[in-house]
Amino acid sequence: MRIGELARRSGVSERSLRYYETQGLLNAERTPGGQRQYGEWAVDRVIRVQALYAAGLNSKKIAQLLPCMRDTDGGPSEAATEQLVVELASERDRINRLITDLIRSRDVLDEVITTASVGVS
Repeated sequence: MRIGELARRSGVSERSLRYYETQGLLNAERTPGGQRQYGEWAVDRVIRVQALYAAGLNSKKIAQLLPCMRDTDGGPSEAATEQLVVELASERDRINRLITDLIRSRDVLDEVITTASVGVS
C-alpha cells in the first residue's frame, strides 16, 4: 500500500509516517518511481508505535523495543537485552505512578463535584 493508504488505515498523518521512517520505526520499499510501498504489516506497526508514544516512550526507546516485541505469528523475539528489560520496567513504573496520580486527581474532582452538586438543581 502507498503512504496515503497507510495514513488513512492507521489514522496517522503522512508526515508522521515519514518521520517514523527516518527514526527507524517503519521501513518502506520503494517503487522504481521512488514512491513508498508498505506491506499489510505496516498498519499494526504504526498502531504499536502510536501506543508506545502514548505511553511516554521516545522514538529512540521505541526503535530499541520494536524488534523485541512478539512477531505477528505470536512467536517471541530474541532481540531483547537485559538492559532493555530494566529500562522498560522503569518506564512501566513511571506509567504506574502517573496512573496513581491521575486516579488521585479524579477522586479529588469527584469529591468537588459531589460537594458542588449539593443544592444545585
